[in-house]
Amino acid sequence: MGFIEKLGMKKKEPINFEIQKSESEWETLLDPQSFHVLREKGTERPFTGQYYLNKDTGIYECKACGNEIFHSSKKYDSGCGWPSFTDPIKSEAIVVNMDYSHFMIREEIVCGKCGGHLGHRFPDGPKDQGGIRYCINSLSMDFKKG
Repeated sequence: MGFIEKLGMKKKEPINFEIQKSESEWETLLDPQSFHVLREKGTERPFTGQYYLNKDTGIYECKACGNEIFHSSKKYDSGCGWPSFTDPIKSEAIVVNMDYSHFMIREEIVCGKCGGHLGHRFPDGPKDQGGIRYCINSLSMDFKKG
């Protein structure tokens, strides 16, 4: 019996994402740091991401496939060191998976179109906006002003 079963949970069935590529194809399309985050579930150091302090109006997209993930109107400064949002643009923009790595139980956020790792979701967001914080790596996103 595995760890997940011992917790009384079931393993989630794999998702067939709309955009599928081999890891070598992703590696040629992405810079090494973004590949590490999006495809190997890495993270950037806190307070270092290019979008952490971004206050411009626009749309944050998945860097791997261009899927629109977050609008700047839902971005706020949580003080955690990564860009934080209260809601995705639409529920289908992301998929939430359970993450049992590093001796923690967390909710991983992946792109709803390509499955690229974006970050994690936590229940400590602004209470007046639903109480959810989407903590996202800048390296997993592109930003389009407008």
